[in-house]
Amino acid sequence: MPKPALKDLRRLVVKIGSSLLVDGQNQLNRNWLNSLAGDVDMLRRNGHEVLIVSSGAVAIGCQVLGISRQRSRLEELQAAAAAGQVQLVHAYQEALSAHGIRAAQVLLTPDDTEVKRRFLNARGTLEKLIEHGVVPVINENDTVATDELRYGDNDRLAARVAQTVMADGLILLSDVDGFYTADPGLNPDAEFLNVVESISDDHMRMAGASGSAVGSGGMNTKLQAARIATHAGCATIVASGAVDSPLHALFGGARHTIFPAAASPAAARKQWLAGILEVRGELRLDEGAAAALLNGKSLLPVGVVEVVGQFRRGDAVKLAGPDGVELGRGLAAYSGEEAASIRGCRSNQIEEILGYRGRSVMVHRDDMVLFDRT
Repeated sequence: MPKPALKDLRRLVVKIGSSLLVDGQNQLNRNWLNSLAGDVDMLRRNGHEVLIVSSGAVAIGCQVLGISRQRSRLEELQAAAAAGQVQLVHAYQEALSAHGIRAAQVLLTPDDTEVKRRFLNARGTLEKLIEHGVVPVINENDTVATDELRYGDNDRLAARVAQTVMADGLILLSDVDGFYTADPGLNPDAEFLNVVESISDDHMRMAGASGSAVGSGGMNTKLQAARIATHAGCATIVASGAVDSPLHALFGGARHTIFPAAASPAAARKQWLAGILEVRGELRLDEGAAAALLNGKSLLPVGVVEVVGQFRRGDAVKLAGPDGVELGRGLAAYSGEEAASIRGCRSNQIEEILGYRGRSVMVHRDDMVLFDRT
């Protein structure tokens, strides 16, 4: 498999580790952050869309509250996350605004990217921010997360975000410049791997634990993130962020390891949809809607003639043509009850019927897969 060119990865999720943003005294490294903002500006000017997943809130909050991360209980760390998050996002806002870039804070929990109906909400929010030219600054919602229900590190969060927005590039910036067969700080014979085509159990064993006092992730979590992202059609890059303007350096040829994706984000999403076994309901379409779907369009309410079954927003439903034959399946943007209420109507009538301004489509084209009927 050829190594994909970085310049061809249009939608990028960039993960920033705590050790890059925060020094040993838990102070924010504003000079480094300002250089990163310049990188984001450079990428956007070259046609890339950028989302940032940033660690650092807990570390900064521990300094604000005067507590030790290592000796603190969960509720103290959650309080630190709340205190640190406001400073973290404000710092991003200041750094990006110097380049005329607007920023938005997005806090997520695992349910927001793994439960289908909440996944649709999260994706809709992130897509609208991107559409309006705003850079989302994303973090785990540590103030409400518990040890039993959390991502555990922002590498995996970044991979789930990449999966959610169908990014084609995930960049994991860290204090290492890529993947080695062993810890290069301990083993002088460690071999650097520029490309890892497929992550094996041997690769997982090669990965070590976290080497940072302020971060929760290590190379092992980066490989786990790469597995998630590449299966979603998103190439993953591990590169050093321990220099000013790290993205400029990366796109200029700095050393890195890339984990190529086997398929495009759209193809990976459709493969996942095709494999969903539990279908909750059915939408029966008129000839015009069936033809529109075959031409790559989304399903609008006006083209639905019948709603069968009880389902919730985000559930998988069959898409059947006028002859009753299944054309494909997709994730419903409305519950079965709501879908029945708005079937056959135009999108501008949805608010009048439901009492709120919902989505204009019944099933978005990115959330459906059509079956080959030849």
